Amino acid sequence: MKPSFARPELKNQTGNNKTYKSVIGCLDGTVPILRNTKEFNVNSQFFAEKYFHPLLADSPGTHIAGVRSLNGPFHGVEALFDAYNQFIEPDQASYSQIYIGSGLNNQVNFISAGFMINPSFFRDGRIWSYGFWKGKDGKGCYNTACSGFVQVSSEIPIVKPIDNLKPGEPVWWRCSVHQDKNTGNWWITQLIPNAPYKVDIGYWPKELFNLLNNGSNMAGVGGVVQASRSNSSPQMGNGKYPDKRYKNTAIFANIEVLDSNYKQRRWDYFPWEELLDCSKFYRISYGYEAYLYEHTQFGFYFNYGGPGGNTCGI
Repeated sequence: MKPSFARPELKNQTGNNKTYKSVIGCLDGTVPILRNTKEFNVNSQFFAEKYFHPLLADSPGTHIAGVRSLNGPFHGVEALFDAYNQFIEPDQASYSQIYIGSGLNNQVNFISAGFMINPSFFRDGRIWSYGFWKGKDGKGCYNTACSGFVQVSSEIPIVKPIDNLKPGEPVWWRCSVHQDKNTGNWWITQLIPNAPYKVDIGYWPKELFNLLNNGSNMAGVGGVVQASRSNSSPQMGNGKYPDKRYKNTAIFANIEVLDSNYKQRRWDYFPWEELLDCSKFYRISYGYEAYLYEHTQFGFYFNYGGPGGNTCGI
């Protein structure tokens, strides 16, 4: 149960801050699965139906700060990114995510993975890792709350809360969503900083989709927030506007895609566009070849975020 297409090993990645990893050690032949209540399963279906994705021209109450490319087909996307503890109201949400997708007429196929704070979904204000898919016949789901995603790793679950972060301390994750060249399944792989290995967490079977058989038309990364019913949008990133000091705000770095020939390309190899629909409260700042720490090369990167507010509209 491993992908036939191997992701490259990582070198010279940051280890100075907390990195997302799990110390779960399951018995041989078993995998970690989040225990789901009936209420959680209902919530999963509700949020799957309402889930924002950048293939939509309009997504009421949702604001985004990120980048995307429509010059597919792509067979994968990956990035190094961080997340911060924030106060999010019970009917708000904040995400940092990588994603791929394709659309045709009124149909959408979509896969995303990253971090989220969503009190209505998880019933707490912690950061959680997550994966999401939307496929043929309009079906979709988070994590392992319903049939779809196949958990393979016995150590790292696709969904997990992040605890014990100090104020202002980020949690880091470098992960890849990529299509297996032989099977057509879509894998999520955690690329471990400062370690000579990677972890294939699991996969979404190709049978879930009807528009992703030969790659995706779109790939992207960014931050997303969901406003409350009163039209109050929450903080994005770490709640600060990005400035020239790229260490101070949330970041996506080392953004790369797999092209139509499964060749790994830096993000700016392809034409891309900025997605920013509320510049009053959220902003983006770009850079190239920066070094966060002494041995951490960032390649193409962007900082993003902001404090949120009440006047962006829905």
